[in-house]
Amino acid sequence: GCGYPEYSVSSGAEYGYKNLAVFYHACSFNCLFCQNFHFKEQTFRHISIDAETLSDAIDEYTTCICFFGGDPTCQILHSIESARLAIKKAKGRPLRICWETNGSVNKRYLIRMAELAYESGGCIKIDLKAWNESVHMALCGVSNKRTIENIILLSEIHRKRREIPLLIVSTLLVPGYVDEEEIRKISEFLASLDPHIPYSLLAFYPCFVLNDLPTTSKRHAMKAKEIAQKAGIKKVHIGNLHLLSEEY
Repeated sequence: GCGYPEYSVSSGAEYGYKNLAVFYHACSFNCLFCQNFHFKEQTFRHISIDAETLSDAIDEYTTCICFFGGDPTCQILHSIESARLAIKKAKGRPLRICWETNGSVNKRYLIRMAELAYESGGCIKIDLKAWNESVHMALCGVSNKRTIENIILLSEIHRKRREIPLLIVSTLLVPGYVDEEEIRKISEFLASLDPHIPYSLLAFYPCFVLNDLPTTSKRHAMKAKEIAQKAGIKKVHIGNLHLLSEEY
């Protein structure tokens, strides 16, 4: 409701309205802890929807479209065109455009994503898996350099309108990998760009290849939050609280 009345139909929860969630069955990373790994097995019924048809799915009760996956990076032109058509069909009604991504998209497409999200009061949530490139390579199979570069780019736009955040960053607290030092480095990096960038710390649940690890402990999560706040970040959130354990 922080964007009410320009970007939201209510100053609080938008009761009676809905979000159109668009899941892409592809990803540019190969994370060992992927929580949506089932798309790799292709056990689903194949559905192909063009941008025009997808944009037709919005109605007067749709106030947000969120592109995620997998990751929208692999089909970024489809999501950008779908968003553009949806905004046109909304005819001035609040319709926020949002992306949840690993941040590996090409810069020229990221700029277009940022324009659509900014103009509609939406956001781009980037999941920064790790700060140390070697750790990131071990967990995800690719470098984190482009993700970091894209966070820097988005932070410049974010500073223009902090009251309705364009950029949100999240990190999964993977036991044994994303430790206190990783969170400290990420937090200092974000705070140096803009301490008002919202930062979400997510509890890990064992799955896919890393199914032998414990869930994130309460101590781990609380310490990570403390570190982020000490680094200067103003908005720190712990997600998936119900998953936190007393292990390790």
